Amino acid sequence: MNEEITFILESTEESMQQAILHLEKQFVNIRAGKASPSMLGSVFVDYYGAQTPLAQVSNINTPDGRTITVQPWEKAMLQPIEKAIIVANLGFNPMNNGESIIINVPPLTEERRRDLVKQAKSEAEEAKISVRAARKDANSDVKKLEKEGLSEDMGKNAEGDIQSLTDTYIKKVDEALMIKEKEIMTV
Repeated sequence: MNEEITFILESTEESMQQAILHLEKQFVNIRAGKASPSMLGSVFVDYYGAQTPLAQVSNINTPDGRTITVQPWEKAMLQPIEKAIIVANLGFNPMNNGESIIINVPPLTEERRRDLVKQAKSEAEEAKISVRAARKDANSDVKKLEKEGLSEDMGKNAEGDIQSLTDTYIKKVDEALMIKEKEIMTV
């Protein structure tokens, strides 16, 4: 029975870690004012009939904190890349100079910053929901084991371990949100 409880705890922690990883990926997409190649991470370009990530058909750089340059490996890709950036609806206005695409990242307004903080809080809440769902699944697995003959004390101990895991991961979500919020609100 101990191996089963260990397995439940390990798989629960793995689920909770996935929730944190997903949150971090979502936070990368919430821009905090400084230009970064990752801002274009959600852009896909039609490359000979296949939807391809922008980073696989071009070189993306940030020469300064307010500019992103996209240098396609094939000149013929300039128009499709420009179109893909507009279609991605990231709030950017790409400029095509015939060699590369230049994007000026506008500074964030106070209102836009508040909207981004709301978005970050929403993502954090989703992560907490995932963590709690993992806890619920683990607790029901422990209950099943109790019905199969696991002692009540071992069941209670396992539930205590599951709750402490949950508390740890909820705290990690809160810390990540606090850091992101500070990053967004810093002018």
